[in-house]
Amino acid sequence: MAAFAHSAPCWVDVQLPDLEAGKRFYGELFGWTFRAGEEVDRGGPCVDALSGGKLVAALAAKQDGRMPTAWGIYFATDDIVATVTRIRQAGGQMITEPVRVGGAGVLAQAADPGGAVFGLWQAGDRSGFQKQNEPGSFCWTEVYTRQKDRVDAFYEQVFGFRGTNLGAADTGGPGRGEPGTGEPGTGGSGTTGAGADRTGEPAARGSGTGGSETPESENPESETPESGAGGSDEDVPRVDFRMWSPAGSEPGPDTAIGGRSVITDAFPAEMPSYFLNYFAVADCDATAETGAHLGGRVSVPPFDIPYGRMAVLHDNQGAEFAVLQPPVSR
Repeated sequence: MAAFAHSAPCWVDVQLPDLEAGKRFYGELFGWTFRAGEEVDRGGPCVDALSGGKLVAALAAKQDGRMPTAWGIYFATDDIVATVTRIRQAGGQMITEPVRVGGAGVLAQAADPGGAVFGLWQAGDRSGFQKQNEPGSFCWTEVYTRQKDRVDAFYEQVFGFRGTNLGAADTGGPGRGEPGTGEPGTGGSGTTGAGADRTGEPAARGSGTGGSETPESENPESETPESGAGGSDEDVPRVDFRMWSPAGSEPGPDTAIGGRSVITDAFPAEMPSYFLNYFAVADCDATAETGAHLGGRVSVPPFDIPYGRMAVLHDNQGAEFAVLQPPVSR
């Protein structure tokens, strides 16, 4: 398996109260199959998820009910100890110190200055995804935060990301290819912050890290552009979104591997910062319908963006994720 470049998203996993229920849900939703995975000191049983026989994710059984039921993203590092040092120097906190996962590699978990949790992975025998940007696999990640200035500086110091603010790129907006493979957009989230509407509000209406959701009485859906309310495009403020490109690359949509959006004051202060992770699908509407049929919840129904068609779902145990169907080639 090819090694991932330093700072590239290389793995996702989900912590679930009921591992077997998770296997049934994701097996039906994405067509995943499963095999026993490595147990590590910080947790209990887990399984590897495969799509077409290729590694795409892991499902793990939560050992502490107080921990969030959530999908987590991991960034590749070639020196996890040095990266941990940079995290502390940049104002982040360590949640799990580096721990070896058999011969597969070494992992750690940290929180950025805004509180969003992410993982580190130093590869041993396992580099990470064997498949991405294809149906049934990871395609994009973005962090939602209230502390954008601190968070921007943090990721650029820790991982060397080079940032591009939305609207600062060439005409036509973000690229039209696949995130992490040179041209973000088609195979993943649009780098306009597909997980946010144009008001800069998280489309998920809730936290992927166990935070509070917006009270129904506030009815945020009525304010989103995709609902058809809120006046003309001129009346809608632009989303505050920053694209991340790896160190050594020319920053911009063609090299973006993820991004940062902002949680606005329209949402409760209790809502924590979080990462929203995307999976590519062949049919967004059918995936959303299947997710609901399997006991999940569609928190943002399918809608079109310049880079395809997306929706935000919660699985049958509450873990949040997004799905993205690339546009049809003409």
